[in-house]
Amino acid sequence: MDTQKVRTCFTITFTDDQYNRAKGYVEDMKRHPNRIFWQGKQGKTDDELIIEQIAHRILSGFYNNEPFAAAKHIMRMDSSVNI
Repeated sequence: MDTQKVRTCFTITFTDDQYNRAKGYVEDMKRHPNRIFWQGKQGKTDDELIIEQIAHRILSGFYNNEPFAAAKHIMRMDSSVNI
């Protein structure tokens, strides 16, 4: 099976509640430095980790409790196959 790489940039919106929930998650992960969560995240700031967590939840459907709910959060997407 062939795989391809695509670089995609999303512009998302999020609520204060979503930010605070992600912040709490990152703070909890700091208490567990050996978890898989930390693979590839060395050197990232707390804000980067929080925003990544929000984006992960939006794109994975954690916040999508109704059809097409992701469209409320994803404002724009740019993709490129030339990476």
